[in-house]
Amino acid sequence: LIADFRAAQAVPARDISDEEIRARTLYVMVNEAAKVLEEGIAQRASDIDVVWLYGYGWPRVTGGLVNWANETGLDTIVAGLTRYAEDLGEDGTLSPLLLDCAKRGLPLEQQ
Repeated sequence: LIADFRAAQAVPARDISDEEIRARTLYVMVNEAAKVLEEGIAQRASDIDVVWLYGYGWPRVTGGLVNWANETGLDTIVAGLTRYAEDLGEDGTLSPLLLDCAKRGLPLEQQ
């Protein structure tokens, strides 16, 4: 089914690295979490983690999405998002909070 769709749309098959998968799935969710903090939708990063742990079933051992992002390194996440920014389009606009925290070496939290 996928091969037929790809052929009909003239989209060539290509290999996708683990890093690209992380950037296009997990890193974009971290960026959205930063936007949620900026907009005041969540008061604390830990509030977002609670939702991910108990609402989405995120693996508890990681502490939640934001905790995972802080441990992964916000600079790594920003670099991955920047690498694929053109492909992500307008939805890939980086959160100023995420950029600031990465630049200053701080964990993601409303400043």
